[in-house]
Amino acid sequence: MLRTVLLRLLWVVALLGLVTACSPAASDASPSPQARARATMPPDLPPEALDTLALIQHGGPFPYRKDGTVFQNRERRLPDMPRGYYREYTVPTPGSPDRGARRIVSGGQPPEVYYYTADHYRSFRRITPKLP
Repeated sequence: MLRTVLLRLLWVVALLGLVTACSPAASDASPSPQARARATMPPDLPPEALDTLALIQHGGPFPYRKDGTVFQNRERRLPDMPRGYYREYTVPTPGSPDRGARRIVSGGQPPEVYYYTADHYRSFRRITPKLP
């Protein structure tokens, strides 16, 4: 219970930081990084995926302990790369009592490729965000 409350609080703090950074006082009239990313993303990608991508780009803080851990690619659904190349991150599912099924898997350090799965690694699609 306490862990859930702390994770949600951390998530709110991270979101407030993103909102503050994108406020009119903190930027000129150009579109925010999230708005630019949304323009290049599939329209059915959940908005929480953009928040997760922003956290990946900034190195965290991540709301889940498993975020940033090595993704094994055991089922070989992604291109074959050396162990440690892929990292997984949770895309929160509103209303879910746990991490849910949605993930972003990045490849490379720093990340050079991103994949999204909505069905807990059964299928992937490559996404190309335009985040700074």
